[in-house]
Amino acid sequence: MSSDITFLNPDELLKNPAFSQIAITKGNGSTIYIGGQNAITKDLEIIGRGDIALQTEYILKNIEIGLNACDANLADLFKLTIYIVQGQDVRKGFEGAQSFLKKLSNPPVITGIVVAGLANPDYLVEIEAVAFRKDK
Repeated sequence: MSSDITFLNPDELLKNPAFSQIAITKGNGSTIYIGGQNAITKDLEIIGRGDIALQTEYILKNIEIGLNACDANLADLFKLTIYIVQGQDVRKGFEGAQSFLKKLSNPPVITGIVVAGLANPDYLVEIEAVAFRKDK
């Protein structure tokens, strides 16, 4: 049995090119959970203070690094959960995600949550990801 991710957007639900409504994983493989990523380097430097677009872009690069470390790639990504600090312009965050999302053959299932704050007051957004890597 081969592994696969199927993306569904039923006609009765909203269709949006930025995200899918449903993702189904099946077959032989591994599910990869990437914990909440922030715009921080391995040397503890915060990237994009005050700029949600820049922070979003950097976070998504970190997620891609995490996938690569698991012998996975962007094609394996199927779920993002995005935590946005209250008062931030979601549209600017989405602008920061555009170059990343354009790399995906299928837009992932996305949940956006507005929160009062994150672990560091300089963090404007945090993103966690789930991917499914086929067995080789």
